[in-house]
This record gives sequence, C-alpha cells and structure tokens, in this order.
Amino acid sequence: MTILHGLILGIVEGLTEFLPISSTAHMILAADWLRVPSTEFLKTFEISIQLGAILAVIILYWKKIWSSWNLIWKIGAAFIPTAIIGLIFYKIVKNYLLDNVWVVAFALLLGGIILIWFEKYLAQKNSGKELTNQNALDEKLETITYKQAGIIGVFQALAIIPGVSRAAATIIGGLSLGIKRKNIVEFSFLLAIPTMLAASALDLYKSRDALLLLSGHELIIWLIGFITAFITAIIGVRFFIKYIQKNNFVPFGWYRIVLALVVIAWLMLK
Repeated sequence: MTILHGLILGIVEGLTEFLPISSTAHMILAADWLRVPSTEFLKTFEISIQLGAILAVIILYWKKIWSSWNLIWKIGAAFIPTAIIGLIFYKIVKNYLLDNVWVVAFALLLGGIILIWFEKYLAQKNSGKELTNQNALDEKLETITYKQAGIIGVFQALAIIPGVSRAAATIIGGLSLGIKRKNIVEFSFLLAIPTMLAASALDLYKSRDALLLLSGHELIIWLIGFITAFITAIIGVRFFIKYIQKNNFVPFGWYRIVLALVVIAWLMLK
C-alpha cells in the first residue's frame, strides 16, 4: 500500500461517510480497483481512518452536542443496539464480509432500490407535501424520543453489512418514524460519533499485536488517510445539509443502483 493509495482512500472515506451511499462499499471498491493487497493493515486502515470523519463532525457540531444532555443520552440510547449487534457479528464481518465485493455490490443494489421505493412511498403517503414538512426547521433534535432513538439504533446496525450504508439505514429508519428530514440527517451525523469511535477502538484493540509491527511508512499512510478523511468529511457534511433542504434521496438511490450494476458487470468480466 502506497502513500497515494492512502490519500485516495482518505478522500473517498471523507466524501462518502455521511452520504447514504456506503463509505465502506466505496473504500472496498476503491481498494480493489487500485489493486491494494488485502492485508490486515488495509482492513484496519479502512475502519480506523473513520476517526478523521468523526473529528470533522465533532468540530462542526460541538456546540449542538454539548448544549443538551438530553440529546447526548438519546444518542447513547441509539448506540446501544448497534453496539450489541456489532460485537456479536464483528468477527464475521471483518473476516468474511469486509473485502467481499459481491456482498458490497448486492447491498448497494438492494439499498438503492429500497431508497427510491421509500421516497416514493413517503411522497404518496403525504400527497406530495412530505418534503416540505420534513424540511421544516422549527423542531429541535431533542424532539426525538428515546423509543425512536432505540429503533434508529437497530436500523443503523444493519450497516454492519458492507454496502448497506449507516447513513441510509438511519435516515430510512428515522423517516419511517416521522422524524423530520433535517433532524434525522443531523442525528445520523451525531450517532456516528460513538458508533465509529467504538468500531475503530474495537478494531484497534483486536489488532493490537499487528499494530505493534507497523512500519513508519504504514503509519505515514494512515496519518495521510486520517487527515484527508477529516478535510473531505467537512465538505461532505456541509454539502449534504444544504442538499436536503430542497431535495430528496432518490438521486442517491439511482447512484447506488448504477454503481452496483457497474461493479457486477466488472466482476463477471474479471
């Protein structure tokens, strides 16, 4: 793995982490297309540079996070089911799913179809008024209940399957509960903090013996990936917040479907 690989993967991670298109899928596909060897370092790199994206959210939402202990407790309530399911399936995901491009392709495809269908369902259910109502800005994140937070956490847990997308799962879960569009997107950002911190910490702990053997070159690659993920995540978050003010998630659904079909075609011809 080279410094250029680390730079490209860091950019991919930051730009896609908070969009409903699966950053994990894009990282796996990018690594495969760049012909980066599937090593323990690559797997740890893909998980741990998410810390750069997390730092971006912490900086952007610092005041909102610490302005309400009620909100913090609700984020914790949403994190619990994700943590339990993640711990149970950690080994299976890392050893069998994390570098399986076929799993990623079909998860992208199915997720795209669900995203488009769900948006059309919401539009029909609300007689075309859903987008305006969901984008209303007069309700605070604190209006999300503990019950809703717990259910959102269960939806988020589906993202342990590479290609599902943590953002897509939480957003669909939140919208299905009637939470306003901007609120569930921002709640998804904040929920990423404990989720990704825990995932990175668990992986670093499990891989602690291998980490002690890392070379100085590998540490530089990781640092570059971390910094680029941080910078591009700020861009990604700001773009997404502006985008949802006037748009729905259908374009992301079509993007997932097209990408999945390209990947499947590529795998069949490989």
